Amino acid sequence: MEGESPTLPPHQTGWRRIKNALHFSLEGLRACYTGEEAFRQEVWLATFLIPLSIILPISVLSTALLIASVLLVMIVEIINSAVEAVVDRISKDHHLLSKKAKDMGSAAVFLSLVNLVVVWTCVLWTEWN
Repeated sequence: MEGESPTLPPHQTGWRRIKNALHFSLEGLRACYTGEEAFRQEVWLATFLIPLSIILPISVLSTALLIASVLLVMIVEIINSAVEAVVDRISKDHHLLSKKAKDMGSAAVFLSLVNLVVVWTCVLWTEWN
């Protein structure tokens, strides 16, 4: 029935818990990839930038920073998509708080993209100057 709490499965521990957590994480990635155009674009950007960061003649630490900046964009996009899904689940009606939540999520994605550009620029400038 609507509004009833679902019955929770018994608490899993050990390898079973890890397996279940991995399964739910992969389901989340799949849902975001199939349902969010921006996430798909960021995945394709990552498939270019991550290998590039690995083959560039730079230090291991610089490579890690470049990869982390790419992954951060994807992480923030997933969180933004989750916020949007929850807001839409509550109501499709226009509401100031709904707009505020969605705009804040969008701003977080924007700042993660700015971070990516700054990190890549600083790392490449430092490594090649």
